[in-house]
Amino acid sequence: MVRPQDIVWIALFAGLAHWGPDLTPEATTVLIGIGLMQILDPKIAFLGTRAGAIVSFLIKLGLWYILMGWTDGIASPYYWLMLLPVMSVATSLGLVGLVAATALAGGAYLSLLHFLGRDYEVIPDQWPVLILREFTFPIAGFLTYELLEANRAATRRAQSAAEQLAEANRHLQEAEAQVRRTERLAALGQLSAGLAHEIRNPLSTIKGSAEMLLKNVDSDGAVAHELAGYISTEVDRTNALVTRFLDFARPLTLRLEQTEIAEVIDEAVAQVEKHTPPLDVSIYKNYSPDIAPFPFDRQLIERVIYNLLLNAAQASPPQSSITVKTRQVGDTVEIDVIDRGSGIAPKDRESIFNPFFTTKSSGVGLGLAIVSKIVDEHGGQITVESEPGAGSAFHVFLPAGEPRRSWEKAK
Repeated sequence: MVRPQDIVWIALFAGLAHWGPDLTPEATTVLIGIGLMQILDPKIAFLGTRAGAIVSFLIKLGLWYILMGWTDGIASPYYWLMLLPVMSVATSLGLVGLVAATALAGGAYLSLLHFLGRDYEVIPDQWPVLILREFTFPIAGFLTYELLEANRAATRRAQSAAEQLAEANRHLQEAEAQVRRTERLAALGQLSAGLAHEIRNPLSTIKGSAEMLLKNVDSDGAVAHELAGYISTEVDRTNALVTRFLDFARPLTLRLEQTEIAEVIDEAVAQVEKHTPPLDVSIYKNYSPDIAPFPFDRQLIERVIYNLLLNAAQASPPQSSITVKTRQVGDTVEIDVIDRGSGIAPKDRESIFNPFFTTKSSGVGLGLAIVSKIVDEHGGQITVESEPGAGSAFHVFLPAGEPRRSWEKAK
């Protein structure tokens, strides 16, 4: 593939070969060889390596030296062609390689005073020109090196800025998702509260009527007794569901106390282990010893951890394991519940904290919604990472100081 710079090199060396002074056929051939090296350098994979860059420089140095010898030696008008490989070294071999290359180029140029045994006499007026030519190699090389380093620094700054921007964008997307979730929770919470109150009153009437029916039905009315029992049982179940709606809808009042998070997690684990029916999973604990007691609502956070552990156990295959671990990052305590279950489909991840969303055959989908609400009230955050078929990891982040929501309320 021909690059724009290839055209420049072809034009330069074709012009030198045609109009260059003091060129014999042999010198022209060497000049064309230098031009070919400039064009082929970036096209040969080996020459792009560190060892290849050294080989390329030595070849160009040798060709340049022969060209100088055949075109008036140290007085040759082609001395500046050595600047090309020196500048190439500055871009590929670093500062040490550049120092070595300029030393070789300068030494080779001075050795032309005795090229092929012929001694050139330098008159005093020519020494300034000779010294100026000698200094041209390091000056051009170091200017190229400095320019390259400045460009690399600018690239690093741009990459760092891009990474920071990507990180900020990720946090912004998470914040927007949390705001959307909070708005949905608030709206659905108000709706749930209204519906729960409207449903609870007729439920009480239905249950009272069923109890009156049981008292007034003859003892031999087995069918009536059975149906009245069904009514009472279903009313109790529905009333429990209404109570969960109210738990979700009503504002939370945090009762903060300095508490060891490990103790609360142990209590939640003990509840899961006593679950009926028993859950065939093992729970492993990995607590950080560096977390000091911090203020949070003991009962509510225990409920959060219990719900997460219960969901993890129900999503896990028999005889699998769940890990619950803690760590502190700055002024934030992180609690992780990790299972090896079926995972969560990508399309469901943003919805799992919404009320009434569930993938289970039973349940109403309020567990994680209440968990999210409790964490939000503590000024914390809950996130999830999941891969279908490989399990899920829920991360709860709680402020180790006074919860921010409490500060807002205190104001």
